[in-house]
Amino acid sequence: MTVLVSVKINDGVVMAADSASSYANGMIYNNSRKIVNLHEGLPVGAMVTGAGGIGNESIDTLLKDLNRRFSGKDSAHIEWKLNLDNYSMQSIALKVREFLFDEKSVAHGATTWTKLRLCGYSAGRPLAEVWEVNLMGPCSPEPLCVQNEEEFGLRWDGEYEALDRLVFGLGTRFNEFAIAHGLSGQEAAELREKLVPNLYELLFIEAMPMQDAIDLARYLVETTIGFIKYSVSRPKTVGGAIEIAAISKHEGFQWAQRRDIPG
Repeated sequence: MTVLVSVKINDGVVMAADSASSYANGMIYNNSRKIVNLHEGLPVGAMVTGAGGIGNESIDTLLKDLNRRFSGKDSAHIEWKLNLDNYSMQSIALKVREFLFDEKSVAHGATTWTKLRLCGYSAGRPLAEVWEVNLMGPCSPEPLCVQNEEEFGLRWDGEYEALDRLVFGLGTRFNEFAIAHGLSGQEAAELREKLVPNLYELLFIEAMPMQDAIDLARYLVETTIGFIKYSVSRPKTVGGAIEIAAISKHEGFQWAQRRDIPG
């Protein structure tokens, strides 16, 4: 499990994540990298939740391989080099899917379940976009634009509970418990739909400065980590150091917080 947070504002997108990775055998490691720049010098980044690898290759390594293709450093796949004057976030999302699903996951039995959130700017565009690529075992739907240029706000993934309660005012199991107390499934869904607008806590405005968006993203990841740490009943699958990157039109992809690497 993991926690990913993105905050999209007028000036760009902030990406934040923990560094815990859990495995089927029960092991949990706290030094995973979940945020990468997909092309040096371009305002394009990716975050990952779900499976930490495909076959014997980690997602981090695979995305670095993809970075080499996009940068024109992989002579065997020179056709993947991005045209810096004419690329789009959609075309990058399609290439990410082709590389990770068609080329890698299918070759290993198509058993990988993972989600990638791509944040950044298409060439020459004034505002950022957010796309998602899903690998869902034997299938991978077309990449989806979850925030176009004119859409702003918070998005989180992986471990939902803490931030669902904080922002929506209701936990992820609200419908389940409403049904247990006598509501039908439809009634529970309708009640949730009525309650959320009244309980929703607005934590951002589109015009907030980038540094405040960075601080907000850090707070949201810290909140999730603390919630999981002190919850008696929940598996401790979120934690480790927090990494944060900010993407803006003119400054590109920049690290706002990154753990030190010994040596």
